[in-house]
Amino acid sequence: MDEPEANGTTPPAAWREGWRQVVDTALRTVRDGLVVGTSGNVSLRVGDAVLVTPSGVPYDRLGPGDLCAVDLAGRRLAGELRPTSELPLHLAVHRRTTTAAAVVHTHALHATAVSTLVDELPAVHYQLATLGGPVRVAPYARYGSAELAAATLAALEGREACLLRNHGTVVLGADLDQAFERTAQLEWMCRLWLTAHSVHGLVPSLLTPAELADAAEALRDYGPRP
Repeated sequence: MDEPEANGTTPPAAWREGWRQVVDTALRTVRDGLVVGTSGNVSLRVGDAVLVTPSGVPYDRLGPGDLCAVDLAGRRLAGELRPTSELPLHLAVHRRTTTAAAVVHTHALHATAVSTLVDELPAVHYQLATLGGPVRVAPYARYGSAELAAATLAALEGREACLLRNHGTVVLGADLDQAFERTAQLEWMCRLWLTAHSVHGLVPSLLTPAELADAAEALRDYGPRP
């Protein structure tokens, strides 16, 4: 398929590369069992444009010619496919932050299960420090609604991730690799809590705010160095 036009011209190279990353990340969510079918969605801000997965299209059918781009007001910049139904949520996040260029939304099984049980994921593991602390659960609101977007923003205050009640996860990142890895970690931590919480007669031990803060400080220096 020919590449879509943006205002009558070929999309900028940065959009084309960004779209490749969006599709690759969407495919990863399927391969890792974080979504089923066409559930979940991915977005990436490139300058003043937001590249976002379209509504109702299997990710393995998306190619370079399916680039879907809107501005921060939701006006179409490129592509013919209808953007994801969760576009209001993605745009609300991108308008709020300048540090998180990527948003990954999934219906991950264990995280969604946790969203039905508690108001926040307890501090069962120090990796929560990378998300800003215990992950809050946004109150239920219909998918695609302005109410859900507003609830998500509130739950994300001071955090890099939140759960959506009876729905799924929303995770931010400086890029899509980081947003995806954080999503996978969140799902693992939710599975950890569910496993520990299911043991009859025992209560999972939790980290204190001071212990989480100490882990956050140590994690700032984590990873390869030049």
